[in-house]
Amino acid sequence: MKELPEEIKATYILAVLIMMFFTGFIIFVVLMYNRKQLLYLKEKQLKESEHQNQLLQKELEKQKSIEKERERISHDMHDDLGAGISALKLHAEFLKQRAEDDNLKSDIDELLKTSEEMNLSMREMLWSLNSENDTLGSFTDYSKMYAQNFLKKTKIQLTTESENVVSETMISTEQRRNLFLCLKEALNNAYKHSQSNQLKLSFVQNEKEFMMKISDNGIGINHEKPEGNGLRNMKRRMKEQNGHCEVTIENGTHLFFKIDL
Repeated sequence: MKELPEEIKATYILAVLIMMFFTGFIIFVVLMYNRKQLLYLKEKQLKESEHQNQLLQKELEKQKSIEKERERISHDMHDDLGAGISALKLHAEFLKQRAEDDNLKSDIDELLKTSEEMNLSMREMLWSLNSENDTLGSFTDYSKMYAQNFLKKTKIQLTTESENVVSETMISTEQRRNLFLCLKEALNNAYKHSQSNQLKLSFVQNEKEFMMKISDNGIGINHEKPEGNGLRNMKRRMKEQNGHCEVTIENGTHLFFKIDL
């Protein structure tokens, strides 16, 4: 077999070297392009991260400003309205001692009752405004106290229980407020319509899910009648918080309120 001439060998080797050079050059260009693309993406991500941090910082400052304003309103209400209501009650009690007419005494008693209701409403508003109460522990403790005070002059006996509730778990102000308003509505309905003598208030936490359950042993709800405003309002409040309200009728009425923390 004849060997290739030297000129052809040299040409062949040169062609191979040129191909290897171009191949290496193409690989180098691709690597450099990928590196630049990677640096560009990292830089873009860094800028986006800085932008997100700036937005988060602004949101935190906004929240701090809102909390500061809430605390200011809370203090003003406590100092001004609280003092005004106390003075009103004091004057009414003084007038009642001096009054001789029974009708006037009855009117003063109504005034005292109204001032006490105003005082309770103010306390609820102060509790709602105070950001230090944005925990499950604060919510459950206040709800139990409210239910006890609401039912203590009725024939309904109250029992309460908490299951796996971590007191320090945070809950938003809106969630806390709407759950409490649902509790008030449920207690009022039980007192007015249930004809029950027992009511159980339960709180259950399952990691990031929180449930409040209110059960009575009354006559239940008549499904043949149109749904009342109270129940519609409770369902609406839970829907606004991306939560859930459910009603079951079995040996009484059972209301379930669920939210994601």
